[in-house]
Amino acid sequence: MKLILTLLRSYCFIIIVALYCLLPISVSAQQTSVTIRLINTKKEPLPFASVSVTSVKDSTQSIDKVSDSSGTVKFTLANGQYLVSVSSVNYAPFQKGITVKSENPVFTFTADVISKSLQGVNIVSSRPVMRQEDDKTIVDPENLITSSTNAYEILEKTPGLFVDQDGNIYLNSTTPATVYINGREQKMSASDIATMLKNLPPNSIASIEILRTPSAKYDASGSGGIVNVVLKKGVKIGLTGSVTLGGNQGKYGNQFVGLNLNNNNGKTTTYLNMQYGHRNYYEEVRTDRLFAADSLLSQDAFSLYPTNNYYTGFGINSQVTKKWELSYDGRINYSNFINTTTNLSQIKKVSNNNLITDNITGVTNKGNNFNLSQGVSAKYKIDSAGSEWSTDISYNYSPNTSNQAFATAFTVPVYPAISGDGKIKTHLDFFSAQTNLLFKFPKQFTVETGLKSTSVGFTNTTEYFRQNGGSRIKDVGRTSSYKYQENINAAYVQGSKTISGITVKIGTRLENTNMKGNQLIPSDTSFSIHRTDLFPYVYISRNLFKIMTYDLRAYLVYRRTISRPSYQLLNPSQRYVDQYLFETGNPSLRPQFTQNYEANISVDERPILAIGVNDTKDIFTNVIYQADSNRSVSYRTYDNLGKNKEIYFRALGAIPPGKKYFIVAGIQYNHNFYQGLYEGKPLAFKKGSWSIFTYQTFKLTSTTQLQLNGFARFKGQLQFYELSSFGALNFSVTQQLMKRKLIVSVSINDIFLTNNNDFTIKQGSINASGFRKGDTRRFGLNIRYNFGFRKKEDSNLFNIESPEKTN
Repeated sequence: MKLILTLLRSYCFIIIVALYCLLPISVSAQQTSVTIRLINTKKEPLPFASVSVTSVKDSTQSIDKVSDSSGTVKFTLANGQYLVSVSSVNYAPFQKGITVKSENPVFTFTADVISKSLQGVNIVSSRPVMRQEDDKTIVDPENLITSSTNAYEILEKTPGLFVDQDGNIYLNSTTPATVYINGREQKMSASDIATMLKNLPPNSIASIEILRTPSAKYDASGSGGIVNVVLKKGVKIGLTGSVTLGGNQGKYGNQFVGLNLNNNNGKTTTYLNMQYGHRNYYEEVRTDRLFAADSLLSQDAFSLYPTNNYYTGFGINSQVTKKWELSYDGRINYSNFINTTTNLSQIKKVSNNNLITDNITGVTNKGNNFNLSQGVSAKYKIDSAGSEWSTDISYNYSPNTSNQAFATAFTVPVYPAISGDGKIKTHLDFFSAQTNLLFKFPKQFTVETGLKSTSVGFTNTTEYFRQNGGSRIKDVGRTSSYKYQENINAAYVQGSKTISGITVKIGTRLENTNMKGNQLIPSDTSFSIHRTDLFPYVYISRNLFKIMTYDLRAYLVYRRTISRPSYQLLNPSQRYVDQYLFETGNPSLRPQFTQNYEANISVDERPILAIGVNDTKDIFTNVIYQADSNRSVSYRTYDNLGKNKEIYFRALGAIPPGKKYFIVAGIQYNHNFYQGLYEGKPLAFKKGSWSIFTYQTFKLTSTTQLQLNGFARFKGQLQFYELSSFGALNFSVTQQLMKRKLIVSVSINDIFLTNNNDFTIKQGSINASGFRKGDTRRFGLNIRYNFGFRKKEDSNLFNIESPEKTN
């Protein structure tokens, strides 16, 4: 009770201080008058033209007006990016992008008279590949779509993201990012999320939002940041659609075919997205592990992962009234797989190279993954200033089954074969309900508040059997039954205000955590966690000065976050990898807490420079321990090791975009310092690594575009694994045909076959090194045909119009 009272007092104190700091200061109005002047090529006014202004951030926010007799039209708009569409009799329609940043800006546009030379010309607008919007970076994936077969491949190619072999996505190197779909957390394991992303069609993604330090509006469990994948919902007017097919070929091949349908009558939008895909790839891992002073275990494992996947996405969005908007979204993912691994193992004496053991193990995992996701949301527009009330309810259902069979044959010494099988069943239910209230007051003062409650139910049953003299006997040591329940309740409030050009946002989030796990078999053990925590957030930004008409803006961000161990990491059930390695969870894991500080700078809303610190306590990470029963056997698990301080630096540079080219490159440095205990012994581990990435496009013609993207990581780190330098360079050519309705893309991924690495780990009793490579060099062909009534196409660069200077 004392703890709760203390937290409530702290909570109230922070809110009072925040409101005290934000309320009394008078600044310019929340919205400003924007004037658009229309003229023709003779500098004459263009009267009675239809002008539409649409928010880039939210395409549902659109205002339509008609210019007066002097060719002038005025709008009242908040700061941000907008798309201006203009049409008039006898003039060619056009679109322009504008950014509203100052008070009472004036924009002048020139319309061209329709002529024979202009007939059939598509007016093209463009938007940036990456742009900074408050505390998040928004990535436009359009050019990555044409050379990818699924959403997972798009994330692998996104500048600044690193995806490891296990499906974890990293913004910084310490903790994996949390993955959201359409703003909803998925509450799934990394491997299950990777499977789901591999089932998502590439052209279903509208944008990727990267939040390195999320505000108090988002769950506090984002110490590694948040990657929000925003799916398309058919925003184009009319009935439109596309048919896509393609694939890529390495040593093994991936193929897919999909259909997308959208219908928008102005008030109601419906969409249907279906795709079938078959993917197959291999992975080879060679490992040498010194498990005793004179004993070396050498292994060479080759794994094959053939999978069939089926995806259906559907939904409806309706503008019920001028203020009420309702939407429903559903996704169904199903995949089946037969994964096989062949592992050659030898144990030798280091001193004399004598062979002690030589055997080969075969493991087959056959199973299926199913995921049903349903979501209903409502939005109520309170006023014209942008105040709104939104509510979202979602439910995920995911039962998965895996049947495992394994056998080991010995050549040295001569010994009867060891074999067995197992069946693993998991069942996940995830329910989430949240409501958010946004108030925009005069004098650029905004308040946000909301409530959220989530519930997770997870069950796992694992049964293993071994063959003994022709009899199938239950392996009691590996058979288990596990049940996990989680409930998190949260409330947040944050306020923002612009003070003399400085934007300040202060907020806090209160989260009540309830976790309970029960292992029923082989022994009745349980754990429970009940705690309430406070997570403050501070965000400050301001314009510094202009560079060649571009605004240079600085940001300072602080947030406290938590990383709770997921149900998979807490599950003590064992999973067989080979006769010398197994995987298990750790029900004793404690949550880790991180304090993040970041300063960054952007130019014209494009991030260019950032430096930050992640200070983490009770950090848990992937570790390998030797089994007590047999030193040649080890197991992978997770454990709390102590603390880690990570310092990172990130820089992004671009050549100002021209009509034909766009070039951007970035560099990031991470330095980690772990301090704690590993297997009960003092741990002090320091490691720094550099990463670079690039993204380039060049237009050969108006319908032909070249694209080059890639990354390189030098002396990298993944938890306690030290990695050699590795990277990948990807190239594609995209050609538009048949009046831009047919898009053909030819690509090659990992041109130089450099996305492989050596690794070492030397911690506690574990001393191992090895090499890992996969089926990464692939030649691809993607074809997309667009049909139906379509609006004018967008390309990959956003040409922003600057307002006129006014007195």
